[in-house]
Amino acid sequence: MKKVSYKPSSAYVHIPFCTQICYYCDFAKVYIKNQPVDAYITALLEEVAAEKISELKTLYIGGGTPTALTAEQLDRLLAGLTQNLDLTMLQEFTVEANPGDLSDDKIAVLKKNHVNRVSLGVQTFNDKLLKKIGRSHNSQDVFDNVAKLRAAGFDNITIDLIYALPGQTMADVKKDIENILSLNLPHVALYSLILENHTIFMNKMRRGRLDLPSEDTDFEMYNYIIDSLQAAGYEHYEISNFGKAGYESAHNLMYWDNAEYYGFGAGASGYLNGVRYKNHVPIHHYLEHADKQAVKEKLTQKEQMEEELFLGLRKKSGVNMRHFSEKFDQNFDSIYGQTVSQLIEKQLLEKSGDQIFMTRQGLMLGNDVFETFILDDD
Repeated sequence: MKKVSYKPSSAYVHIPFCTQICYYCDFAKVYIKNQPVDAYITALLEEVAAEKISELKTLYIGGGTPTALTAEQLDRLLAGLTQNLDLTMLQEFTVEANPGDLSDDKIAVLKKNHVNRVSLGVQTFNDKLLKKIGRSHNSQDVFDNVAKLRAAGFDNITIDLIYALPGQTMADVKKDIENILSLNLPHVALYSLILENHTIFMNKMRRGRLDLPSEDTDFEMYNYIIDSLQAAGYEHYEISNFGKAGYESAHNLMYWDNAEYYGFGAGASGYLNGVRYKNHVPIHHYLEHADKQAVKEKLTQKEQMEEELFLGLRKKSGVNMRHFSEKFDQNFDSIYGQTVSQLIEKQLLEKSGDQIFMTRQGLMLGNDVFETFILDDD
């Protein structure tokens, strides 16, 4: 495989603090009260400084909830992250925000520190459902936040939407889409509710106390959302993402292009020099260890090839078979040709020239498609 000798041009920074814990979330996070937030920011900025990064194209601050920090803490974090960067190279600087705690002073801090993209964790516009899933904001907070962000000069605003929530109906989904379209935002990220271990919802499910929509309703919701957003001018450029022209997430496209990136903070993952790593978690472990990386895994060529396919096929444009063969110095057709033919026959994949990409049905059954590309070990 051809070697690359450049530094990654993207970084993910994890802020593990929340002002409330959502019932579906299994990310590395803690309730912020009585946590060593200032010590964490210090350790995080030291971890970043050790890499001596001077250029990035994308920088993404996620969580947890970055806006759970005070305005002063947020200012310290963002100023520290950008102080040594060539800002002319930084194309996309995203910060995730909770509509319940994005105050005027925090919006001012984002603007002052060169943030140019804000991701709002909306999930649904139904106030009853928001309470049911453990969110602290209400739908009016979303409209207020979008108005304030626009007034401050932010035009690149994206929102997360979750469907197939407990007790959610098609009428609820249609109302959510109506609200999204009324906001006329340039980007939407869409997720079906997934039950994760160690979450309140999984515990409820195991006790038979979670009323989820049927699989057929889930498919109906997904199709309705895709059709509605596409009709409104959004490009469905990745399984979970819809963007108007020019507003596709450059940072997320980097993941799906299987590029390498830095991961900073407790529980953050990164990919450097062919090694996937995950940082120490919980927070006190992260603070205690000089080497923040807890797990390091050097990927074999087989694993790298599988990842290239899993990630690339998430994109509407799919995977270029010729580029794949060149990158890995392997003949794509001799390894995967039969698998591709079978998936085309099942109408899960399509082929056009050198590109293979998933059909609408394939997108819905993504994991089933990905699994067929896993090669048996010799």
